This record gives sequence, structure tokens and C-alpha cells, in this order.
Amino acid sequence: MKSFLRKFKLLFIAILIGSYAIISYSFVDSYFEVSKNLDIFATLFRELNIYYVDETNPGDLMKKGIDNMLESLDPYTNFIPESEIEDYRYMTTGSYGGIGALVRQMGDYVVISEPYEGFPAQKADLRAGDKILKVNDIDVKGKKTDDISKYLKGQASTSIKLLIEREGEKKPIEKIINREEIKIKSVSYSGMISKSVGYIKLTGFTENASGEVKDALLDLKKNPALKSIVFDLRGNPGGLLKEAIDIVNLFEDKGTEIVSTRGKVKDWDKIYKAVNNPVDLSVPMVVLVDRGSASASEIVSGSLQDLDRGVVIGQRSYGKGLVQQTRDLSYNAKLKVTVAKYYTPSGRCIQALDYSHRNEDGSVDKVADSLISAFKTKNGRIVYDGGGIAPDVAIEPQKYSSILGSLITKNLLFDFATKYRVAHEKIAPARDFNLSDEEYDSFVAFLSDKEYDYTSKTEKALEDFKNDAKADKSIDLIGTDIEALKNKITHNKKDDLVKYKPEIKQYLEEEISSRYYFQNGRLEASFKEDKELTEAFAVLNDSDRYNKILTTIVKSEKPFYNSDKTKLKDLKKGDGKVN
Repeated sequence: MKSFLRKFKLLFIAILIGSYAIISYSFVDSYFEVSKNLDIFATLFRELNIYYVDETNPGDLMKKGIDNMLESLDPYTNFIPESEIEDYRYMTTGSYGGIGALVRQMGDYVVISEPYEGFPAQKADLRAGDKILKVNDIDVKGKKTDDISKYLKGQASTSIKLLIEREGEKKPIEKIINREEIKIKSVSYSGMISKSVGYIKLTGFTENASGEVKDALLDLKKNPALKSIVFDLRGNPGGLLKEAIDIVNLFEDKGTEIVSTRGKVKDWDKIYKAVNNPVDLSVPMVVLVDRGSASASEIVSGSLQDLDRGVVIGQRSYGKGLVQQTRDLSYNAKLKVTVAKYYTPSGRCIQALDYSHRNEDGSVDKVADSLISAFKTKNGRIVYDGGGIAPDVAIEPQKYSSILGSLITKNLLFDFATKYRVAHEKIAPARDFNLSDEEYDSFVAFLSDKEYDYTSKTEKALEDFKNDAKADKSIDLIGTDIEALKNKITHNKKDDLVKYKPEIKQYLEEEISSRYYFQNGRLEASFKEDKELTEAFAVLNDSDRYNKILTTIVKSEKPFYNSDKTKLKDLKKGDGKVN
């Protein structure tokens, strides 16, 4: 016990000394509050660990205390213990040691869901659908995906032995795979998607993302037929601030303001300008965004919009205007802390949620409509702050049927694609691949003995109405009518397979294409029914419309943002990667 107290005292002194750097920015009364509360916390932690009736785990207690404290601030201020440093490094560098494959849970086993092209898993001919039975002769039945991931990851140049079960094979197959340094590219796809339109898909902002975009852009410009570019940021959660700045710089001249940051600490009041020579200043460009485009994606799309360098198409972006910096802590731990807000060249901050003013229940409101302000782009167009990047051309998001959602979550589309791969050695290129009506009928037959029941949106709405009627004590009056209506709308799964055939068939084509052409195949197969991409072609092929969007000075109506409360616990624990 004396040893524990002595170590704790030394740790407490270290914490106090380390806190001076932060405290120096505060007033004397703030310093006293910090010191007082550190002392209270330290004595409480000591007494709790000494006298609590059951054995405690000091590390777990501290981690929970830290996490709950940070959760009261925003979702992006996080504590990163030493045990999670490798995951953090992957977020910022995109690299790790492993075999290069995604896995998913299916029943008692974990299966390969998607090998990455060009990496050890694919080189060893691991396929989507392969069930992992053993790892290094260890039976892994009942293991979860996190457990299997720990096995699969490891130092480059080391090997791992897998025993797998494959559809169509009578006996298990043994694979010995040599791990490599896996570097997932931020530019997942680039190329010409029509005779004159180039396309760049950016999935993250890890180290050298700007270099990858530059290389892709230069490669596209080698094609003399290139007339325009689609820059796809959909689903991109963000990443490093520097990479976002350098990417905008590819399309803007040296000296152009790209983004600015403002924080409590004056060191974070900065203006970031383009410092390199651009690659292209004039090629017409469309930037695609959606609700999943956040953080660094919003810096890029917002800056290009403010500078009238390209037309933004899609849905309103996520609305994360907060900047994080990583601070080193004791014992190789780190604190990722929100230090500033960022502002696009017009001066707008697109942060959607106001974490500085919480409701009594802990929920967070969106920025009040009365506080939303108008700003002007380089050409004088009106844009607004307070809620993500609003596209210049808005596209309604794709809404999918309940039956498709059920088929996906039950892994039935995945399983059919696995069987299809066994039965077909090759298929047409992903862009040209089409599932025939006969093949779709075979999918319907495949489902005949499968369970994939679901509740349609109409059925759910009617059930909610019935519950409200019960609460209002009016069920006796309309109960019979509700039941009659329920009988009329109760879905028939076979009818739904016909009614929603186009969207189910499209998803099947993407899943099957990925079995032959991997990630690029899945993406290329999706081009056929991509509403945002179709609209991008329409805008880029009509120069008058393109120029009119970027030059017409019309004051639009101020956007209306619902003030629905959002529970902090419901928010994804941050893309939080802008450092």
C-alpha cells in the first residue's frame, strides 16, 4: 500500500507540473480552480482505490472518468491510451501491418468480406466469403471480428497461417500469408469515366493525400480529350488539415487564402494560404458531397465553392467546423483536443452543432436559425454559415426500400454473390456487367428458404398510429379500421422482390463485381445508377449552365435548419481527424 501511495504521489506531482503549460494561459482564479479540482480528484481516486469494498481496476476507472469528462465537451476531443495508438496512427497515415482485408461476423465465425487488391490477402487468393476456421492452428469459432483483426494484423514480413472454409470446396483450405505494410490510398480511384470527363474519388485525408490527388490530376491531364473533372468527396469523413489546404492549392493560385482558424489560444488564430504553384486553374470541375462529407472534406468543398472554382453537387455536408490538435501525455498516451474553429475564405464557419450551449438533458442543438449569417463568394454569390456546405445543385438522397435493408443486414446479397463467384469464372467489365432476368430469378429462388422478414415504413407508421390511438383512448372507435388498413398494406415479400427489383439488382451487381474487380469494380458498377454523377455530367456538358451557376448573383432564401435536439451519445465518436 505504501508503494502504491508513493507511486500515486509521484504521478500526481507529474500531473501538476505538466498542467502548468495549460494553466499559464488562464487567470489566477482559473489556476486556483484547476489546482483545487486536481487535488480533489486525486484524493478521491486514491481513497476509492484503497477502500472500495471490491477490487478495482485503477486503469479502467481512470479511462471511464476521462471519457465521461471529455464527452461533456464535443465528440472529437478524445483520450487515446497507449493501447490504441496503432489505431490512431492508421487514422492519420492510412498504414498498418497486416494482410489487407476487411472481415465481418457471420454466425459463430468471422469471414473475409473484402480483400484489398494488390495486398497479401488477394495475392494469396483469399476471397470474399471465405470463413476463417483456424488462425495459426487455433480454433476461432465464437471469436469476434476484433479478436480476429488482432490476429491478422502484425509486423510486416511476419507470416500467419489460416484454415478457411470456401463455398464450393469439399475440404478446408490452408493459406500461409506474409504480412506487409498496408498503406490504404486516399485516392481510391481515378480515371476517365467518359470520353471527356475525368474522375477522382478521395476517401480520406491521410498523409500525402494531396500528393495522390496531384498525381491523379496530372495523369488525367495527359489525356488530350480531358475537358472537365468530377472530384468525389462523398462519404469522406475528413483527416489532416494540411492535406486539405494542399489539395485546394492544386486548383488555386499561390497566395490565395484557403482557410483560417480561430481559437481561445491566440496561436491558433491563423490564415492558411496557397504556398505552391497550382496544377490547374481553369478546367471545369464538379465537387460531389453528401451527409458523410465532413471536416477536411468541407474545407475543400467550401473553399472551392467560396472561390467559385467548381460547382458543388449533392446533399448538405455534415457540418463539422472544429479543428483538433494532438497533445502528448504521459506513458505514450495522447489527447486529441478541439483547439479552434475553421472558416472558409468567405468568412463562414460551417459548424452545425453548438456544443458550447447544452440543454439540461445533455442534448445539443443545431445553430439557431436567427444566428445564421450570409456571406459572399468571390463572384458575389450568397452562401451561409452554421450548417455544413450547401450544394449549388441539390440532389435528393437515395432512399432504399425496407426489403433491401433486410437483405443486406441478413447477408443474403453477400451470400448469393459468393455462390455466383463459384459458378462463374469471369464476368464482363464492372461498368458493363448486368445481371440477367434469369439470374435475378435464381436469386429469388435462392431466397425461398431464407428468413428476411422486415417491417415496411408504412407498417411502422400505422403501428405508431395504433399506439397513439391507444394512448388517446380512441382505439375502440377506430381499432377495426386500423386492422382493416393493416391487412391491406401488409407486405408480401415476393411482391416486394418484383416491385424493388431495380435497386436490389443494382446492389447485387455491385456486390458481384467486387468479387472479380475488388473495390474499383464495386465503384464502377455503381456509376450506372449514380444520380449525383449523372447530374455532374449534365452540368459539365452544358458550359452555359456551368458558368451561370458560378456567376449568377442571386440572394437565395436563408436555409432553414431544424432545431431537433441531437444526443451527444448518438453522434459517431468523431471523424475528428483534422489535426
